Amino acid sequence: MYKVLLVDDERIILDGISQMVDWSQLGTELIGTARNGVEAYERIEQLMPDIVISDIRMPGMDGLELVARVNAAYPKIRFVLLSGFGEFDYASRAMQYGVRHYLLKPTNEGKIGEALREIVAEIEQETSKESFVRSMKEELAKVMPHVKEQFLKEFVTNKTYGQRDWDNYRSMFRLDMDYRVRLLLFKLEGRFEFEHLFAIKNIAQELLDNPLLSTTIGDHVLLLLEDVGETDLLHERIYAIRDTFQTYYKMDSTIALSEVGHITKARELYKESLQLLNYRFYLGEGSLITRKDTAASPAAPAKEFVFDEERLNMAVKSGHREEAGAALDELFAGLREAQLDIDATKSYVIQQFVSLVRSSAPEAMHEYFNKIPLIVEMNTLQAIRTFVEQVVDAMSERFYEQNKVKISGIVRKVIAIIDEQLGNSELSLNWVAHEMLYMNADYLGKLFKKETGEKFSNYVMKTRITRATEMIAQEEDIKIFELAERLGFGDNPQYFSQVFKKYMGSTPSEYMKSPDTSAF
Repeated sequence: MYKVLLVDDERIILDGISQMVDWSQLGTELIGTARNGVEAYERIEQLMPDIVISDIRMPGMDGLELVARVNAAYPKIRFVLLSGFGEFDYASRAMQYGVRHYLLKPTNEGKIGEALREIVAEIEQETSKESFVRSMKEELAKVMPHVKEQFLKEFVTNKTYGQRDWDNYRSMFRLDMDYRVRLLLFKLEGRFEFEHLFAIKNIAQELLDNPLLSTTIGDHVLLLLEDVGETDLLHERIYAIRDTFQTYYKMDSTIALSEVGHITKARELYKESLQLLNYRFYLGEGSLITRKDTAASPAAPAKEFVFDEERLNMAVKSGHREEAGAALDELFAGLREAQLDIDATKSYVIQQFVSLVRSSAPEAMHEYFNKIPLIVEMNTLQAIRTFVEQVVDAMSERFYEQNKVKISGIVRKVIAIIDEQLGNSELSLNWVAHEMLYMNADYLGKLFKKETGEKFSNYVMKTRITRATEMIAQEEDIKIFELAERLGFGDNPQYFSQVFKKYMGSTPSEYMKSPDTSAF
């Protein structure tokens, strides 16, 4: 029902119109009456009618003044003006306020009803129009983000787009700036669903204070940011996006951030971001990658990479996990520093892997060779390193168990040589390895320490000092220079005395005078 206020300074007219009109049949209700313009305006402010039926000639404030004042404050209120025959020209001035309905006095129920029906129809038509426009705006608001996303997707991937297209877009969306921008590209790690892309895009939009544009392209999320020069702050927010997403979804994401460029260069910036993401192979998943993080151009020709396969092979076959780990560190550190083409890097790893597993048992060799495709499919150098390291651990342990008895025998032989050659001034690790056992000295030294818990040189020196205390106990008149000569110190008794004091806490002379001359 539309509310109607009736205004006239004659009581008989107010009562007559109030009673003769069937308001409800016309879709209206009479909510009140007023005797003049001043009173009418007060009632209008209180009751907010949709329609006012008013006489023109009234004391205080006439109908025309009432129309003007109401139109200024409440322009949607409609008027029906009642006028005498001679007042029609005067009433026509109300047309400037949109008044279209005039009734000559005396009027009747039919004319008032006709006027009200027309006004109700006008209000409903206008309401319908406003509803339609509002609905269209709401629908447009819903699709606008998708329109923006589609534009960004086309703009960064279509090489035919340029300044004119950006100018058209600025005009369409009423953007009044000519932007210098950066592109931010997110790649989710592992298996994910589309909802995860949508989630990280929403998180990024919130933490980056509504970027200019955002969209998904394939399995990436792309954001276009206006460059404001606060690089450190931008990095902090990017890390916050990554960490927030990881907290809620337990998934990692790698991010590429382009250099700054004009908006019309968005396609070049996008290509740069894609190239930066390739470096996740070397920098690892979950990294924020910028141009300064890349030491070499992805388009640079592959360089030759030189490495010693046998170092790792030998350590594994010997069962030395520590040495094998050092060899692995050297191999992968070199690959990371070289930053070759990814396929070339994988080929070097596979070359080392094949060389390594050839020394394993036939049944294990077949199992390891079947795992080579896993290396090809891996996305980061760290993942490959972890895989190879697991194989190295398993093989080293197996070889250690196989060689355990043999290794103990070698060490026993070394100890026997030391006892036998204690007076030989040439006794050393290199001499034993090369002259007596024909082995690699470095390998023999590590083997000896692993079995005895001591370095070869320390063991020899402690054995010589122990033997010296035994000789002092057995030969009370033995000379210091004789001890030095018979225990491999040659003609350097002073050095012998220094070593003896280091181990025994006193010089040989002081030790000889001590009542306690028990062996070390």
